[in-house]
Amino acid sequence: MESLFWIMLVAAIAPVVAAAMPRRLVPEVVLLLVGGIVVGPFVLDLAGVEPPIDLLRELGLGFLFLLAGYEIEVDELRGRGGRRALVTWLVCLALAFATVALLSATALARHAETAVAIALTSTALGTLLPILKDSGLTRTRFGRTVVNHGTFGELGPVVAMVILLGVNGPERAVLSLLLFGVAAVLVAVVPTKLLPPASVIPGLVRAGAETTAQTTVRFTVLLLVSLSALALAVKLDTILAAFAAGFILRRALPGGDERLETKIDGLAFGLLIPVFFVTSGMAIDPAAVSKEPVVLIAFVLLILLVRGGPVLVATLLQREPDGTRSFGVRDSVRVSLWASTGLPIMVAVSTVAVDAGEMTQTTASILVAGGAITVLLLPTTATLLARDEATRPGTPEPDRS
Repeated sequence: MESLFWIMLVAAIAPVVAAAMPRRLVPEVVLLLVGGIVVGPFVLDLAGVEPPIDLLRELGLGFLFLLAGYEIEVDELRGRGGRRALVTWLVCLALAFATVALLSATALARHAETAVAIALTSTALGTLLPILKDSGLTRTRFGRTVVNHGTFGELGPVVAMVILLGVNGPERAVLSLLLFGVAAVLVAVVPTKLLPPASVIPGLVRAGAETTAQTTVRFTVLLLVSLSALALAVKLDTILAAFAAGFILRRALPGGDERLETKIDGLAFGLLIPVFFVTSGMAIDPAAVSKEPVVLIAFVLLILLVRGGPVLVATLLQREPDGTRSFGVRDSVRVSLWASTGLPIMVAVSTVAVDAGEMTQTTASILVAGGAITVLLLPTTATLLARDEATRPGTPEPDRS
């Protein structure tokens, strides 16, 4: 309970400090990470990750990806913007493996080349969504472009982790993915076929949504936990399960549900997700990172090159149906900076690699610290580059994509 007190103290103070910053230039996520470092075992040693806190942490990670999956519009991914984002991520992956192969003699890449390559292609969509929402950009063309790249920047690395870093080998990993996909489809489709909208059970669920039963919230948690348990059973990462849960929830509520979203946001951002970020900060060893400043800087620069470079080129080449450019140079740079922002996947990749004995804790700390730096610097830089009212917070753009 003592550890939880310090974690929640950091969680309570962080948004207050973030709001006091001019133009909110320091994201709350960064303050949660820094607070975690301070109260963690490598600095003041006030808090540790005991089993109960580890459970809250896993739920926080799950809700982070569930909300990311929930925000994704499948029709958008099927369109030109989604296809462009997928091709761009594949280019990033190829570039990442080529870069890591060239740098295989360095201290950073020697321990876990595959894990580092996957980390270089990631985008922290779950981390970016709260910032996008607070900035009023989610309904703009700019915001949708960021979300498209962010979707494949999270989903792609998760699938790559399952296949390339799984303990059962690529063949069995692909088979497990297929089995999980079939099961997820059944979870999404069968209830709607067996229980049409006019049946009594959906009515009871909706009726209990505004009572102490809170049935819609409970069924959302059940969906997340069930798919996570299924993923563990077939030896897949629970991040994939959380993403799938978000997709399924969006399919069940294609038009959204403001009341449910408010409740889920309260549970996730009020408790669980802050616990995840604070405990992620607690895993960073600042002394180890400070001994390798060049490697840390090099890793951040590689993120900008491997992930930001292809996204920049793709955005510059993006055209509207009438042939005009979708974005100018400055806004294209902003999209690439947002897409280069990574953290949760880096935490997951480094954790998997450390547990498998393929990566040292020092290297893992550098990866997580690099992800934290991108969260601190890149969205802030992108915000400062905003130049006109068309893409400033709160101004929706016409859907021409």
